[in-house]
Amino acid sequence: MKIVLYGHPTLRQKSEKVDVVDDNVRETLDEMVALMRKANGVGLAANQVDIAKRFFVLEHDGVVKKVINPEILEFSDEIVDMEEGCLSIPGVFKKVNRPAKIKVKYLNENGKEVVEELEEMWSRAFQHEFDHIEGILFTDKLSVMNKRLVAKKLDVLKRDFTKGRIYRDLDE
Repeated sequence: MKIVLYGHPTLRQKSEKVDVVDDNVRETLDEMVALMRKANGVGLAANQVDIAKRFFVLEHDGVVKKVINPEILEFSDEIVDMEEGCLSIPGVFKKVNRPAKIKVKYLNENGKEVVEELEEMWSRAFQHEFDHIEGILFTDKLSVMNKRLVAKKLDVLKRDFTKGRIYRDLDE
């Protein structure tokens, strides 16, 4: 399992619902947690490892969440501006506006429904990974000025991708 880089078509696909939460899905989620940790990430979506399915993993303060078929039920009116990065877009970090709190529903790795309210880093990471499975990247949400500031880096990543640099090398 490897992390795909900016330019990979799976990153722009809207992912498909998971029909059955089985050992295969659980194994994939475990592999994703290990890969996310190796890459020093907070979250990793299935399409970032070239699987166009609706699931992702998150880890914050030593707590792991394995999220399958998520829905965001409510967004708070309060918006917070916080820096984000992405394991598929190395070296690019910019502030993104997102709702401060959200209410979500998803299945855990045992297929049990979870409904919870998230705030701070949990809220931000959940929204970021949710966007991934919708085919949206955090760079899509940047202000016009910030988009200009990262345009050259994104062009370099895209050029590298067309030259065959498809996966992130975690041994760099």
